[in-house]
Amino acid sequence: MIETITDSAFLKFYINLGFQAFFAILFLQSGLDKVTDWKGNLDWLTGHFARSPLKKTVPLLLATLTVMEVGTGVLALGGIAGLVFYDVEWPAILCLMLAIISLLSVFFGQRIAKDYVGAAGIVPYFVAVMLALFMLAG
Repeated sequence: MIETITDSAFLKFYINLGFQAFFAILFLQSGLDKVTDWKGNLDWLTGHFARSPLKKTVPLLLATLTVMEVGTGVLALGGIAGLVFYDVEWPAILCLMLAIISLLSVFFGQRIAKDYVGAAGIVPYFVAVMLALFMLAG
């Protein structure tokens, strides 16, 4: 048993599975929160971007981000299924690619809104995605 859990292939599998579970929770919760509290999120973001060039596009941006976040979360679930049941990594890779786009979108919005603290809060998630992609590629 000890030899199995210290095997590098098993550890890589377990790390990749952990990343996919993390991103499933992160993106599904964030995206589904936008779906279930659309008005609250729209009101907050409208105020957040009131003095930015994005102020007129907030509903479209919120809808786009919601689809991207839910899609990333669903792909993470697909990544888990792919790793556990099918020994394939492509759903996990697609999840991470969409996660990069989603996080860069949020980061861009925070920077445009001059919410530098909020933008800085995105950085650890971005680093985690890049690390996860590196683990899958290696």
